[in-house]
Amino acid sequence: MTLDRRLPLSGLPLSGLLLLLGLLLLGLPAVADQSACGPRDQIVARLAATYGETRQSIGLGNNNAVMELFASDETGSWTITVTGTDGVTCLVASGLAFEALHEPLPPTDSDA
Repeated sequence: MTLDRRLPLSGLPLSGLLLLLGLLLLGLPAVADQSACGPRDQIVARLAATYGETRQSIGLGNNNAVMELFASDETGSWTITVTGTDGVTCLVASGLAFEALHEPLPPTDSDA
């Protein structure tokens, strides 16, 4: 199985990626390009072996689709995947310069 990890989406701004991710989570089977999809275990193994990426975060979307963010602390590469209820995982976006942030919420204005 050949995976082309470098998707044309990697140049989109973060807001565009988030919008696209939301659309994919709403209708994964209809939107995802099947050439960037495969069994989850194979995709995860390939991300680890080829790019040194490990899972950094996970979330549940509409239709019980699982979104995962994989990244490498060493190289800064990152990949977003979505796995449908059928167990098929699709590469949604990838890029460079990953940095983990743990920012607190801004203070709330009590006058609002």
